[in-house]
Amino acid sequence: MPDNDTAKDASDYALGIPAPKHAFFLKGLDHVDWGMKDRLSRIFNPKSGRTVMLAFDHGYIMGPTSGLERMDLSIPPLIEHADCLMCTRGALRSIVPPTANKPISLRYSAGSSVLTELNNECLLDIEDALRINASALAVMAAIGSKFEAKTIENLVRTADLGARYGIPTLGVTAVGKELTRDARYLALACRICAENGATFVKTYYCETDFEKVTATCPVPIVIAGGKKLPENEALELVHKALQEGAAGVDMGRNVFQAEHPVAMIQAIRAVTHDGRTAREGFELYQTLKNTR
Repeated sequence: MPDNDTAKDASDYALGIPAPKHAFFLKGLDHVDWGMKDRLSRIFNPKSGRTVMLAFDHGYIMGPTSGLERMDLSIPPLIEHADCLMCTRGALRSIVPPTANKPISLRYSAGSSVLTELNNECLLDIEDALRINASALAVMAAIGSKFEAKTIENLVRTADLGARYGIPTLGVTAVGKELTRDARYLALACRICAENGATFVKTYYCETDFEKVTATCPVPIVIAGGKKLPENEALELVHKALQEGAAGVDMGRNVFQAEHPVAMIQAIRAVTHDGRTAREGFELYQTLKNTR
């Protein structure tokens, strides 16, 4: 500690200049804690306000689906082009290099497979999420299914733990065979996730009135890619969803099942972060695939 007699009086108080006020760049999240904002600022690009998440958690219910038979070969080339990785803890520890320095949206709920009834799920241990330095906890919410109450309970418990440790909760809306992917249902499911504590929500795009889904959800929405589409159609899906209020994408099959996955994720980035149109994104895809 310096001696009192040698300490210099402070003088630069900038009197007359008010303290700056910093609004957070993501919708509805001005009042969450610093740790959550820090993690969200890694998932979402603060300049564009958007994210390109790479989802490869399909195996937790589907096993070795097409494109993920050898995750150790198909996923690592894509990692550098993603803003965030959405995966299970098993895949993370097996194939993602810790030196990749990418935020992780951890698949935090687990349960029944495609061989039985989906969405009968439980939660992981929060201590394991902390051990792997998860930036978000992704949990299923099966609104309208027989497991609605159980999955909402999982979401609430996750949000409580996330609030305790400063980890955002990603509410993932489950759409089973019996549920319709229209704006009325999706708005209901997203709103329920947000009101029960989800920090951001993953849902599907719908062709009609999707802007009503994003408008009525008080937190950011990222869209799922869903089934594999032709590359130009997938880019059109991304562009339309962003124009109608989505804050990004969390895509899997439309990336790793593409004919040229690395070119595809770069084209998605161009549409998401650089404001390219779907046509421009597809032209970039065509260019990139021909140079590899």
